[in-house]
Order: sequence, then structure tokens, then C-alpha cells
Amino acid sequence: MIKVLIFPAGEINSIELHDALSTCVNIEVWGASSIERHGKYIFENYIPNMPMITDESFFDAFNKVIHVHNIDIIFATHDTVVDFLIKNQDKINAKIAGGDIFTADTCRSKKKTYSLLKEYDFMPKVYKFPYGDIEDFPVFVKPDKGQGSVGAKIIHDINELKNIDDSYVVCEYLPGKEYTVDCITDKDGVLRGAFPRTRDRIMAGISVAGKTLPQNKEITQIAEIINSKLHFKGMWYFQLKEDKNGKLKLLEISAKVSGSMCLTRMRGVNLPLLTAYTMMGYPIDVQENNIEIIMDRTLIARYNINYDFNVAYLDFDDTVIVKNKVNKNILSFIYQCNEKNIAIILITKHNKDIYDTLEKYKIHASLFTKIILLKESENKSDYINPENAIFIDNMYKERKSVYDKYKIPVFDVDAVELLLDWRN
Repeated sequence: MIKVLIFPAGEINSIELHDALSTCVNIEVWGASSIERHGKYIFENYIPNMPMITDESFFDAFNKVIHVHNIDIIFATHDTVVDFLIKNQDKINAKIAGGDIFTADTCRSKKKTYSLLKEYDFMPKVYKFPYGDIEDFPVFVKPDKGQGSVGAKIIHDINELKNIDDSYVVCEYLPGKEYTVDCITDKDGVLRGAFPRTRDRIMAGISVAGKTLPQNKEITQIAEIINSKLHFKGMWYFQLKEDKNGKLKLLEISAKVSGSMCLTRMRGVNLPLLTAYTMMGYPIDVQENNIEIIMDRTLIARYNINYDFNVAYLDFDDTVIVKNKVNKNILSFIYQCNEKNIAIILITKHNKDIYDTLEKYKIHASLFTKIILLKESENKSDYINPENAIFIDNMYKERKSVYDKYKIPVFDVDAVELLLDWRN
């Protein structure tokens, strides 16, 4: 069993690490955070209130977690944290994914990245402070040490540069299409794959829409050059953008998981898993599906409720089955309850043979702790034991009757997502 710790465990890329690793039978996943965000809704094994990396107690607390949980590998999810942990590898009692100090330091600074690769034609033109060498506007400005699109903007004339000091990088404006290339480097430093994808729509610096692209000779050559100049171990990525002539130019390189690396995982290449194997010194094999995959996503909500229940009463018609289809959220909830030893009691006025209907929809009757069949004239509220119970029914009349009598939580079908536990 390989035990990994994801830190910090609250942002989009940490969720991708969780999703990539949590269902692997030989990986045990832990998450830890200094600042409370989304991790507690996702990670079954979750450690809150870690000291900040700037805190004097950080190393003691971090190594205690590593010792108690026998952590093998640390996956850092923020560029600053990657840089910090790798530079302090000798103080940390677990392997840090990403590469060596030179690699982390270079990736953290766009100036160092651009300087290292300045001889190649895929590098954008970079202007020197105080930027008197700029001949054409617009230009593009971004912090030397930044992430996503924070602090980045287009500058249209010389007056807008007055407040831009040497902590920024000013380079040629690239108006064309943008791409991310997810890469994997094995334990011997050999690039084993470069997987390009489009960045069709961006939200807070994260690609929320895009598609996989076939292998591209030009992109692969860029990946091989970058890999030869730096010392990666496991997954990494870089971003490209087309200039006004359609020529690909480098934006940045990062030695961590990207927020939308899931798109590469969907083509059959689980980069976090391959990274875990690489960090443990195992050889890896990379096989991808030769198909186009399109991704589009938006925000989803996950919930926590301050109510413990050990029995759920559940309607059938228009609840388990809605518009002649199985309600997938309900079915997930039923399985979840079975795993947690929460009783599921089906209480229904179904006017056909309920067992025949369950068989028709391939729902096994054993999923339910008990099935209560009522006549149309009977009240469901008369058959409920309210102790530590909830009630789910699409009918407002039924919900109101149960709530008025017992004051227990009652839910319509649309609210079942509130009850789903995403932690694993």
C-alpha cells in the first residue's frame, strides 16, 4: 500500500488528485490543509488546522502526520508550497513529488524559466525593466511568481507601465489559442508522454472547458526540450499560447498537478498514479486511448448537515423512479446508507407489484432494510418511527404530514444531493 498526503487539500487541483487516486486499490489517500476550504467534503482521511509553511512549528507538525499515518509521498498543490517543500526535502520524512530544487526554483519564477529557455524559438519576447525596449503595444504583464491569472493583464500603452516594477514579467502579447500540455517523466528522467489539450474557457485561471488533442510533433519537441533542461520526477505540465502568426509560445511550466489534468486522465493516462509509482522507484508504462474527449464543467455544491440519522424512510414512485427512469442520486444514496449501516425503509403506495417493478428497473429488493406497502387511504406518517430518522418523498402533502407530526427532517427529491457523502 502506497500512502500519499495531498497538501494543501482544498483547491481544484487537490480534488483532481483525490479523484485520480482514491479508487486505486493500492493507494491510501490523505488530505491536509492549513486553511479550511473544500477538502473536508471530499477526503475521507482529512487533517485540518495544519500550521502554515511559514510557521515555526510546521516541520514538527508535518512530520508528526507523516509518522502517524506512515506517509510515503507528498503531493503539493500550490506552486509556493511545491517550491518550499522541495527546498526543504531534507527536513521532511517523506518523498516530495515534483523534481529537484533547481526544477522547483525555475518553475516558480517565470524570469528563471524564460532565461533558461531563451535560446529557443518557442519563447515569447521578454522586455527588460524599465521597459524602454518596447516597440509595439499591447504587451502582456504577469507577476514573476504567480499562479493562474492572478495579477496578469494586457497593457495598451506606455502610461499603463508606470506602476509595473521589476517583480513582473513583461512580454509580447499572445492573442491566439491557449493550450495545456500534461507530461509524465519516469524515474530515470525520460519523458514518457506529453498530452496536449485546449483551454477553451477559463474561470479563475482554471480551464473549465477544453478537449484532448492528438499527439503533435511540435508540442512533443517542446516537451522534450523542457524535460532535458529540468529534472522532473512524475507529472508536470506547461502552457502554450499562439502568437499573432499562430506560432506556439511558452507561457509557464509547473511541477505539480494541474486543475484540469482530469481531461488527460479520461484519455486513459492517470498521471497522479503514475507519479506515485515513479516516486516509489517503479517502472511505468503509458497507454492512452486514441479518442477525442471534450470537457465542460461548472461549479457543483457539496453539503454537510448537522443532523445524524440511522434510518431513512423513502418513497418509491416519482422518488426512486422518476419519469420512468432510475433516479441515480437516490440510488447512490441507498448504496451509501447500506455501506454506513443506515436502514433504508421503502414506504410506498405503489399500485402494482412492487417486487416486479423493482425487478423491471434492476433494483434488488435486498437494498432495502424493509418494504412497507400501504393502501392509498393510509397515511405514511402513521408507519414512521421518528427516532433519528429522515423522510424523503416527492409529495408535499406527505412531507408536511410527517414533519407536522414528528418534526424530523423531510426532503423532496431535488434535495437528495444534500445527503450524498463524497468522501472516499
